[in-house]
Amino acid sequence: MKKYFHHLGKKIYYSEYGSGPAIVLIHGYLETSGIWESFAGRLADGYKVLAIDLPGHGGSDVYSGTHTMEFMADVTERLLFATGTEKAFLTGHSMGGYVTLAFLEKYPHKLSGYCLFHSHPFADTREVIERRKNDITLVESGRKFMLVADSVRKMYANDNLEKFKTALEKSKSIAGSIRPEGITAVLRGMMERPSRLHLIEKESVPFLWILGAKDNYIDSGSMKNRVKMPAGSELHVLENSGHMGFIEEEEKSAAIIRSFVKGIG
Repeated sequence: MKKYFHHLGKKIYYSEYGSGPAIVLIHGYLETSGIWESFAGRLADGYKVLAIDLPGHGGSDVYSGTHTMEFMADVTERLLFATGTEKAFLTGHSMGGYVTLAFLEKYPHKLSGYCLFHSHPFADTREVIERRKNDITLVESGRKFMLVADSVRKMYANDNLEKFKTALEKSKSIAGSIRPEGITAVLRGMMERPSRLHLIEKESVPFLWILGAKDNYIDSGSMKNRVKMPAGSELHVLENSGHMGFIEEEEKSAAIIRSFVKGIG
């Protein structure tokens, strides 16, 4: 059942599962909290799992033409306040990882640890910025369906498309439900974000990194060599996953997170 809280006069929706130490799931670009439904159930035994609809996604309201990662980190902090959660383990998928790092910068004392799930700490390259600008043009010209079809398909490993055909269609449906202004707001926000590599490497908060060996968006082989892993952190590469390991290797991914959270608990 969806719940909501008020922030700056508008509504932010979220789902809550289970009870215990808190794990917050932050969805990625072209997603809503609905993408976590099955995965959240796997984590809920022994944990309170909160899955948020970021501003402009799912039931949550749009706030402005640009939703920065810092603003969405503030909204996530308000989720903790609204649910009486003092500390949480944040798991951010793709764009959700950028939000997680902004949260780490602003509210480190409210983190028991964090996970970047098919995400990274670097700013957009020029090439990526140009692609995001093109995406904004597509959406604003009423051609969101073209963006959804191509982008969502690439989220799954090429050789998983048939196996996860049902999940792929659900992902497309979720992406298609997002309001155009919600999509363009986060595209602008992602283009503005800085590198936060230094936050990871200074070893302040327990860090878990999950990548996919078959990811069409992030080259796990080169990416992992660009980050100096701090003491006590863990890096896992899902050999049979693209950009959607919590679906493509759901059981293994859940076990990795549960083990890491238990270890730091």
